[in-house]
Parts: sequence; C-alpha cells; structure tokens
Amino acid sequence: MTRSEYVSTLPPWRPVYDIEQRTKQLELNALASERQMRESEKQILESEKRLKLLQESNARIARYEQELFSSSNQAPSTGDSSPT
Repeated sequence: MTRSEYVSTLPPWRPVYDIEQRTKQLELNALASERQMRESEKQILESEKRLKLLQESNARIARYEQELFSSSNQAPSTGDSSPT
C-alpha cells in the first residue's frame, strides 16, 4: 500500500472536517440571505408602485371632491340681484 492510499483510508482530520462543514453551512446561509434580500427588494418595489398608484388616485379623488363641493356651494343663479 502506498502512502497516499494509506492516508486516504484515514478518517478526516476532525478540525478540518468541522471547518469545511461550517464553511458549507455559512455559504448556504449566505445564499439564503441573498435570496431573501432579492425577494425583499422586489416587495419594496411593488409597494412603491402601489403607493404611487394610491397617491395618484387620492389626488384625483381630491380634485373631484373639490369640483363637487365648489359647484354645490354656489347658489343657483336666478338672474335677480335682489336678496331672497
């Protein structure tokens, strides 16, 4: 048996194995965090779009209300200048 064959039969050196396992877990955690961050960014963009649409709708409603209330507050014109 050659030296390299003998070394390959030995169990992994525990500290190196532990470090490799922790490194793999950290890499998986980093990938999961990146996915969560991308998903959060998508949600933020969607929320900003919805907010913009709501603001535009609110502005239109405010204009319609202003037109409605300004026209309903005017007294109907009778063509008569005498007070009633």
